[in-house]
Parts: sequence; structure tokens; C-alpha cells
Amino acid sequence: MQKHVAAFSEQIQEAVQIAREAILKPFEGEIRSVIICGIGGSGIGGKIVSNFFAGTSHVPISTCNEYELPRYVNEQTLCIMSSYSGNTEEVHSMLGQAIDAGAEIACISSGGKLEEIAVKRGFNLIKIPGGNPPRSCLGYSLVQQIKFLIHYGLVDSEVLDKIADSVAYLDENETAVIKTAESIAEQLVGKIPIVYSSGEHSAISARFCQQLNENSKMLCWHNKVPELNHNEIVGWTKRNELLAPIFIKDENDYYRTQTRIAFTQKVVQKYTDTVLELSVKGRNRMEKSIYLIHLTDWISVKIAEQEGVDPVEITVIDALKKELSALQ
Repeated sequence: MQKHVAAFSEQIQEAVQIAREAILKPFEGEIRSVIICGIGGSGIGGKIVSNFFAGTSHVPISTCNEYELPRYVNEQTLCIMSSYSGNTEEVHSMLGQAIDAGAEIACISSGGKLEEIAVKRGFNLIKIPGGNPPRSCLGYSLVQQIKFLIHYGLVDSEVLDKIADSVAYLDENETAVIKTAESIAEQLVGKIPIVYSSGEHSAISARFCQQLNENSKMLCWHNKVPELNHNEIVGWTKRNELLAPIFIKDENDYYRTQTRIAFTQKVVQKYTDTVLELSVKGRNRMEKSIYLIHLTDWISVKIAEQEGVDPVEITVIDALKKELSALQ
């Protein structure tokens, strides 16, 4: 897994090239809503994309990580089907419903049944390199999801350039990123991480928790400000040194949100000695997002390294898939 994390900037570059070379059919209708359908490592990109473009997209962008699509899906809905293997059962369930609803369908996959169906039915398809754990290929799926939004005229085409430009910033700061990741990882060993951020970075916080789950074999959770200030903050009443809140801080967060985060930090410091900060770095929001994804990925593999666990192993997920395969 460490080699995949180390090659993240190269993956982004390759993903941008794939996106620029993709040959897609035009769409003559009008898109009024977007749903990005995916699960786990294939689905988290959709959450990040939805979060990132919430304030700038011309139409609502949501995600679906279930078996069933919302009832409002129709011929004016763009359904982006994202399955790294191409065989994710939940995605195929949603695909069938999207077809029945007459939705515009676009697919991202390394192959499998999803590619077969897309080719047979003439859906727009972007094929990405296969053979790796889906969670290590976020760059591929994330960029192609954005490419589809550009193709359908929902976000500006310059976004691809900003993604490409972020690679240079990432490479310039790689040594510092790894050093920070090692320091944070040392403090999280044996703890239960709690990731707190503004809403702007909440999807990447979710990705961080997923990486801690799968790579580090740790339980954790995340929440965002201001929502947590209306409920979760009240739960901090007992000292528990196993808890390790991590505050993601961005100097460009809304000023009242920054005050809320600072206040919350003072509250939790009364109940645990392990209170950490991650400062978001970058010259624009795209660079900040790419930087934060990369930093938190490094933290997850560094914890695995220190704990002596295999970051690739997912035996329990494989066992569940085997059990589900016996169902009709």
C-alpha cells in the first residue's frame, strides 16, 4: 500500500491524461441533477466531488451508496456509475434502476460487467487501470468523475488544469508531508481517532476514516462543524485517554466556523491528552484537497507500519462477499 500512496501524484497525472483523451458522446438533453453511484473505495470520490462542487455546480450533485436509487431519478438525471472492478453488486443494482428510469448513464471502471454493459448499451465509459486495491485508486475515479461533470457542462473545464497543477505542489511538499504523517501516526497508535473538520473538508475526513479502517485496522469516526456543536460536543463529559480527536484546520474556513473549532478544541482537551491538529496547505481549494487526501493516506499507512499490520488485507470483507454470493 505504501508504494501506492507514494505514487499518488503520478496517478493524478495519469488520470488527467486519461480524462483529456477520453472520447465521449455528446448529450442533447438537459441535466438537472447528478447522482454519483459507488461503494467504498470506488464511492468516496463521489462524496469528495459532491462536497467540492456544492457551491459552484449548476445543478445538485449527490451520491448514492446503497442498492436503491432515489425515486426522483429520471431522464434529466446524470447517473455516474463508479465501480473499480466493474462487478460491485450495489452499483449494478443502481445501474438497472437508472436504465429503467431513462437516466443518462456514464460509467467508470477498470473492466468487469460494468464495462461490458456500457459497451453493449452505448453508455459513455472511461476505463481506468485495474489490478490494485480500489482505495489506492482514488485519483483515477475522482478525476474521471470530474471529467464527466465537465463533459455534461456542469462545471468549468479549467478544473482539470487545476488538478494537474496540484501535482507540482504535492511533489514540492512530499518530504514535509511524510514527516508530518509520521509524527501524527506515532501519536495515534493504540488510540481511537476522531476527525473533526469544517463542512468543506468533511468528505475528505470521511476518506481519512476509511483509510484508517482499512489500512490501519482501526475504528474511528468523523464529524463536522457546525453540526457537531449542536449534539456531539455535549457527549464530551468523561475522561478517556483512548480518544484522539484530530482537528483539520483551514485558515480560509468561515470565521465563525474557525471560532467553533477553537472552542470545541478547548472542550475536548479537558478529557484527553491526545488532541492533534492538521493544517490544510495549498494555494487554492483544489491543492488543499489533494494535499489533505495525500497527507491522511500517508498517516494511515504509517500507523499500519508502526502497528505491524498488513494495510492491504481485507479478509472480513472477502468473507462477507462470499456469504452474499450464496444468496439469490
